[in-house]
Amino acid sequence: MESTRKQLIELLQKQDGYISGQELSKSLDISRTAIWKHMNELKKDGYEIEAVQRKGYKIIASPDKVSVNTLQWGLDTKWIGRNLHHFGQVESTQEIAHQLAKQGKPHGTVIIADEQVKGKGRMSREWHSPKGQGIWMSILLRPELPPVQAPQLTLLAATVLAKVVEQCTGLRPSIKWPNDLLVHHKKLSGILTEMQAEQDKIQYVILGIGVNVNQEREQIPEHLLHKATSLKVESGEVQNIHSTIQAILRQFESSYDQYMENGFAFVKEVWEQYGYRIGEEVTISTMKREWPATLIGIEEDGALLARDRSGKEEKLYSAEIHWGEGGYHA
Repeated sequence: MESTRKQLIELLQKQDGYISGQELSKSLDISRTAIWKHMNELKKDGYEIEAVQRKGYKIIASPDKVSVNTLQWGLDTKWIGRNLHHFGQVESTQEIAHQLAKQGKPHGTVIIADEQVKGKGRMSREWHSPKGQGIWMSILLRPELPPVQAPQLTLLAATVLAKVVEQCTGLRPSIKWPNDLLVHHKKLSGILTEMQAEQDKIQYVILGIGVNVNQEREQIPEHLLHKATSLKVESGEVQNIHSTIQAILRQFESSYDQYMENGFAFVKEVWEQYGYRIGEEVTISTMKREWPATLIGIEEDGALLARDRSGKEEKLYSAEIHWGEGGYHA
């Protein structure tokens, strides 16, 4: 059913004018009555459809709401989002993505929810995911890469989000290594990468993406106000979640294909253009110690490169970055 509706949307999308019910029926190998039922389902989704006798059907306007139909309408990607799942409320899109991955769903499968009640970030931190106010999404990938390269996908995703935020809003975000997007020093977005792998082969990677989009300042939980923000708060304008999701998916497919073809060098270059506090001294903490260091950039394998006060350089694969009085960190 979903596959048929997807094909119907693609046929309607290709037409500048009307397309007859008979032509649709023949192309989709379903009855004229079935076509009519599908059209009614699209209307329920908010599509404005004009039906003219002896001419056929024509989409007049598509809605801004988020659904499988609306997201795939106009999504001119080759592989990402061609298999797409939308939910009103979930505990976590990551959990659903793992379930679908184990069921064999294909590379590029996307899971999107209007609300998460148990959204999570790195280190099992809670991610506040209110209904209809942000982008709560997971992307299933099956890359032909060694497991050691999986962290590069987090950095790739961060560059994608940075580009889309800048293109859509004019805001210039920063990427705090490895996975946070900041605007005016406050967290706007986070990325959670989870992987199932064997010793030398990735079975699948799930990229969880959370973006605060249309929260008002007073809707951000009080304990997060000093370190979290939204696109609306920073831009002063309501953002279209539907079109922003599509922009992320388009940019991700383009950047991912380029990465798979040409390697990590271009990701490193873009990441460092947006890198937060590159060239500045911060406090770095790991499981074993905490020390002041200057951030230099990232290495070819995605590790963070820092220089301590003695001039010694160190590659970091897992660390927390702090700055300011009281060791503030986002």
